[in-house]
Amino acid sequence: MPDRARDATAFCRAAGWGEASRRFLAGDASARRYERLTRPGGETAVLMDAPPGSGEDLPAFLRIGAHLHALGLSTPTVLAEDQAQGFLLLEDLGDALFARVLEAEPAREAELYTAATDVLIRLQSAPPLPGLPVYDTPALAEAAGPAITYYRFALTGERDDPAALTAALHAALDALPPLAPVMIHRDYHAENLLWLPDREGLARAGVIDFQLAMLSHPAYDLVSLLQDARRDISPATEAAMIARFTAARGLDPAAFRRAYDTIGAQRHLRILGIFARLALEDRKTGYLVHMPRIWRDLQRCLADPALAPLAQTVGRLLPAPSPEAIQRLTDRCQTCPTP
Repeated sequence: MPDRARDATAFCRAAGWGEASRRFLAGDASARRYERLTRPGGETAVLMDAPPGSGEDLPAFLRIGAHLHALGLSTPTVLAEDQAQGFLLLEDLGDALFARVLEAEPAREAELYTAATDVLIRLQSAPPLPGLPVYDTPALAEAAGPAITYYRFALTGERDDPAALTAALHAALDALPPLAPVMIHRDYHAENLLWLPDREGLARAGVIDFQLAMLSHPAYDLVSLLQDARRDISPATEAAMIARFTAARGLDPAAFRRAYDTIGAQRHLRILGIFARLALEDRKTGYLVHMPRIWRDLQRCLADPALAPLAQTVGRLLPAPSPEAIQRLTDRCQTCPTP
């Protein structure tokens, strides 16, 4: 048995779950993986395996989770922990990811996105957790660099410096009206939210994968939710949730929409780069299917007249992810040299 599997078994045994069966539950773009544990009587829990040295921050997960819970939000209760080994045993919040519920019942879109938007309103209305890193303009601009170093490289084979793109994005972000940074989840979308209909109010939306929380622009999480890289949201729901959010937070709708488009452009550029990197370096080509949606939403954001200089830079440097280009990348990424 590999050492990691042996250590996980020992952790489960020490936590009183040694007799439970284990089944792989999920993995994602990070080094984390999850297993569902089921005791003979049917009780379940979730094992988080976050190997030490992999960049996973369990103390941050525990601290942020406790903060969100104190705000009345649903996060998994921690049943046992071994931070040195990188293991947590968590409450099982079930399988009703928003994405799955909406795939089966698309008519519930407004209901679920209202619940998710209200969680953001609560999160941003409360004082943020002290000590969070700041995702400010320089960091936001730099985070879009992989759109050049990975995405452009993946589709064209050309290696380029991202400075022109990051400078254009920096200028667009600098031009926004100043707003105090708020606590953001940073990866807030339908696959990190669970529908918990037996709970009440804000607690009906279970929140997971929150360990990268930061301080940043109030538009950041709302764009992540409503311009999801992995699924389509109706224009009517997007507009209604923006209106609900701005009204609750007392924000100027026109100024916020400009910020929403600018932050949206940043996110889409960043994600194009991330998904290209995952294909090139980790051979995770499943993310490539989402590139046309991300590109479409990027173009929607860049249609804002205030973003014309950024739109011109993007148009000059980045090709569209045509089906033929994505297929070529998928076919060759097993042997493609990495940047």
